[in-house]
Amino acid sequence: MSEQKQTFEEAMEKLEEVVEKLELGDVPLEEAISMFQEGMLLSKLCHDKLKTVENQMDRVLHENGEVELTTFQEE
Repeated sequence: MSEQKQTFEEAMEKLEEVVEKLELGDVPLEEAISMFQEGMLLSKLCHDKLKTVENQMDRVLHENGEVELTTFQEE
């Protein structure tokens, strides 16, 4: 499955699997490096998808069709 076609949930699940395998520590070095690289790509994919949703959430559409930019603050 192409990484860009994965849903956020699928990418997170795969990332969790990669992390679990790496945490076991019994993976050969070459495989661990490959898995680490895959994990970094999955992490970036998740981050990008979250950023896209955040940007979409920053826009509020009013009944009259007017778009208002808003910002949400973390607590």
